[in-house]
Amino acid sequence: MNLPRLQFAHLPTPIETLPRLSATLGGPRLLVKRDDQTGLAFGGNKTRKLEFLLAEARDQDAMTLVTGGALQSNHCRQTAAAAARFGFKCVLVLAGEKPQHTSANLLLDELFGAEIVHVAERKDRDRILQETFDRAADGKMKPYLIPYGGSSPTGALGYVFAMKELMEQNLQTDWIVFATSSGGTHAGLLLGQRLFGYKGRALGISVDEPEEWLKDHVSTLASAASEKFGKRIEFARDEVLANTSYCSAGYGVLTEREREAIHLFAKCEGLLLDPVYTGRAAAALIDLIREGFFKKDETALFVHTGGQPALFAVQYGSELSQC
Repeated sequence: MNLPRLQFAHLPTPIETLPRLSATLGGPRLLVKRDDQTGLAFGGNKTRKLEFLLAEARDQDAMTLVTGGALQSNHCRQTAAAAARFGFKCVLVLAGEKPQHTSANLLLDELFGAEIVHVAERKDRDRILQETFDRAADGKMKPYLIPYGGSSPTGALGYVFAMKELMEQNLQTDWIVFATSSGGTHAGLLLGQRLFGYKGRALGISVDEPEEWLKDHVSTLASAASEKFGKRIEFARDEVLANTSYCSAGYGVLTEREREAIHLFAKCEGLLLDPVYTGRAAAALIDLIREGFFKKDETALFVHTGGQPALFAVQYGSELSQC
């Protein structure tokens, strides 16, 4: 099916083995899908979604992309870069106090020329995002609203086709493990699993959302995205595999588990994680291995969704895990 798409991501992204980390943990065979190498503005999973979202914006004759996220949002950084590349104006609504000095993703947002609207309280973000969009419409800026994380039925297509890509790479794994939050990556993988026949299990590690919300939201989003392929597929809540045992500290709060995961991946494999998404998902992966959740003869693929620029916005302890 020829769905509207602007192809600018560096695809397919490679799959690499993690032999030293696997040996250190004494668990299953570990692989990593390098979606931090999608190419746009340091890469990341949102680039896949933006290929479809920008095509839809173009087809609607939009001139401005409007979206939002946290102060160090990876999604907003990639959206700003895509807007710059394809000639859109970009307005970002970012939750968090405006810092005295910009760094990491926020610095990159400014370099890409995005207009930034700062929101002090996260609870006000939805309202101000809508107000920002409405002002842009009133100002004849022809805005196109991208939801948080690019997690719409259109955005979810990025990971439907990522699953197709995985199958074409002759992927034979028992598990796919990844960070989940706004649900677009999760929904896309769920739908792609059904469409392309992946026989393993796709386990989302929640960064911040409760299990009930994820099951409701991801199943609904996957069902809506399926309509773009023809007949609607209804996904049940129980088809959504989500682990919410590692997000109690809150969004973006770096705990010792995330620190250990970041250090282990770096020391064992020379691979950098980010402190919010892949750091938390990797911490869960490590703990689940230690708890015996995975069988030793299984293979688990970790999806590296990017986000490394955020490493430069946080402080780390000096104790390093050994590999």
